[in-house]
Amino acid sequence: MSKYIMRPEHEFPHQPDQSSNFNESVYTNAFNSASPVGGWMRLGNRVNEGYAELSVCLYLPDGRIACQFQRPAISTNEKFEAGGITYEVNVPLRSVSMTYRGDVIITRDPDALRDPQKLFAHGERLPAHVHWTHQAQSPVHGGEPADDQVQTFYGRDFSLGHFNQHSAAKGFIEVGGERWEIDGHGWRDHSWGPRYWQVIYCYRLYIGNFSNGDGFMLLKITDAAGVSRRQGVLLVDGRYEEVIDMDIMTDWTDRQDPASWRLAVRTAERKAIIEGEVIQLAPLRNRRKTDEGILVSRIAEGFTRLKWDGREGYGMTEYIERIESEALTGYPL
Repeated sequence: MSKYIMRPEHEFPHQPDQSSNFNESVYTNAFNSASPVGGWMRLGNRVNEGYAELSVCLYLPDGRIACQFQRPAISTNEKFEAGGITYEVNVPLRSVSMTYRGDVIITRDPDALRDPQKLFAHGERLPAHVHWTHQAQSPVHGGEPADDQVQTFYGRDFSLGHFNQHSAAKGFIEVGGERWEIDGHGWRDHSWGPRYWQVIYCYRLYIGNFSNGDGFMLLKITDAAGVSRRQGVLLVDGRYEEVIDMDIMTDWTDRQDPASWRLAVRTAERKAIIEGEVIQLAPLRNRRKTDEGILVSRIAEGFTRLKWDGREGYGMTEYIERIESEALTGYPL
């Protein structure tokens, strides 16, 4: 019997519970196979707080990052549409599309994202139109826990329901007068339930695709007591293989950002060594005011070139951790 319940209706918005921080989030990324261009989009409905979290981050082939982050007002959780983003389910569990129309802020220096207030006040802005469609290349992984004993992906206080899927991705990115085609691969996820970024003490997430359709989604998540879980999947020949064990070695920049990494992964079927080189990193942060004060998390989002068994691909490196006493809680692990 499966540990998770996954039905076609889970593709669509859920009835919010009474949690003040209920969040329902849809995320897609997409990268061209022939050239290093792509990005990710996310919309997280926080209807009980009256707004959505909108994120668009595009990695352009000349090294620029084009991005937008907003909190558009919403009054319903009946659709994934706010601030210029729309998300549509074409065929449940098989195909979705995501689109953004609106301005983006352009930076040639990713370090400018460390001071977003200044960048958003004075940075160059250009009109953008981004659209891609995902066609499933894997089963859906995850869902709603079948009972109270099931270990959820991120924990029961961060997105109780969660599923994800690897895909073929086609579309385009237009910024100003320039256009780049997307004909490659991507990954998507959908989650719902109570969610604060600061609930995560430390995690390392790796997502990747290769031109033959193989891929991976690998997570190491650590709590404040230092206890870690390693989980995720390798996608091989259209099937997911659950991870049994995983070791991580990260090379860091002087700014304590991930520059490259090496993963040793084991499933019941195989052992794999996967390497990643971060091409462009968006060093983001999230702040939340609580009764204890202002809690801050580092969210490093890196467009990454991948190697596995002689094959090259593209994907994302995501390092999230709390910042306490001006120190990253997970660094240098």
